[in-house]
Amino acid sequence: MGTVINFQRLVVGMISNLKPYALNLTKNIEDAQDLLQETVYRALTNGEKYVEGTNLKAWLFTIMKNIFINNYRRNTKRSTLIDTTDNLYFINAPNYIALNKGEGQLVMEDLNKAINSLNDEYRVPFMMHFEGFKYQEIAEDLELPLGTVKSRIFFARKELKNQLDIYNPA
Repeated sequence: MGTVINFQRLVVGMISNLKPYALNLTKNIEDAQDLLQETVYRALTNGEKYVEGTNLKAWLFTIMKNIFINNYRRNTKRSTLIDTTDNLYFINAPNYIALNKGEGQLVMEDLNKAINSLNDEYRVPFMMHFEGFKYQEIAEDLELPLGTVKSRIFFARKELKNQLDIYNPA
């Protein structure tokens, strides 16, 4: 009984070492948490397979890597398209799709009209932020307090949302 509890403590103690590896594999915090949880679960349920004296950290990393690879393969198979049509329509279809950009152009026209209808005091900071400037950079460039810049961008967004409410199905 004591060795089982000791093994559980050792596995749980390795979680901080496993987190960065999980994040490196998945590149996503939620997926990394899921991978870490699955790894610890499998390690604890298969504790009898662990040989005492073996490098526990390496054993856990191997479990994690194998889970990640199996999940990747499963997801790849799930997203594979199998064409069961008589004439293999999907496989023989052209590799491009002609898109109708008319609706998108109308939306962009409405968006540009809404932005241009804003007062300059709101439009200028909003556009600078939209173009990638940080709040502090905008404040320095426009010689305004940081709080003023943030509130003007907030009010610009709010006004745009009200003007473009037709695109927001509620």
